[in-house]
Amino acid sequence: MSSISTELAALYARDLARLVRQLDALDDARLWQVLPGATNSAGNLLLHLNGNLREFIGRQLGGVPYVRDRPREFSAKDVSRTAMQAELLELASLIPGVIERMSAARWDDLFPENVLGEPLTNRQFVVYLCGHLNYHLGQIDYLRRVLTGEGALRKPAT
Repeated sequence: MSSISTELAALYARDLARLVRQLDALDDARLWQVLPGATNSAGNLLLHLNGNLREFIGRQLGGVPYVRDRPREFSAKDVSRTAMQAELLELASLIPGVIERMSAARWDDLFPENVLGEPLTNRQFVVYLCGHLNYHLGQIDYLRRVLTGEGALRKPAT
């Protein structure tokens, strides 16, 4: 029988791997391109997800030191592909690991920060963050498709 920790860790591992594949499918110029009617580039959304998950899951739930610079997530245009890929690969290991180590009792504790204007349990907030990750993952995928003219990314062979 699997636990909530195991199930959520598996979902985050899957979706963070998808995030890395999106980065790999964009060239440097398209990574930072903002389309008419859109607010952010795929690169800025990738930076935002990295900062968001490191702050809320890595630091606040996992105790992993991190200082978030949210304004930079949306303004930076100079992050190298190599640096971003290294950050996302590390994130893809860090986040599922923190979630996997959450004890059953800890899921019912209140999340340390009232981010959404109402108190939420750790379980509720981690589920919310999974939705947030997928919302932006979808935006990144759509931007990539429009910018490259390519369709869905194929799952890598296992």
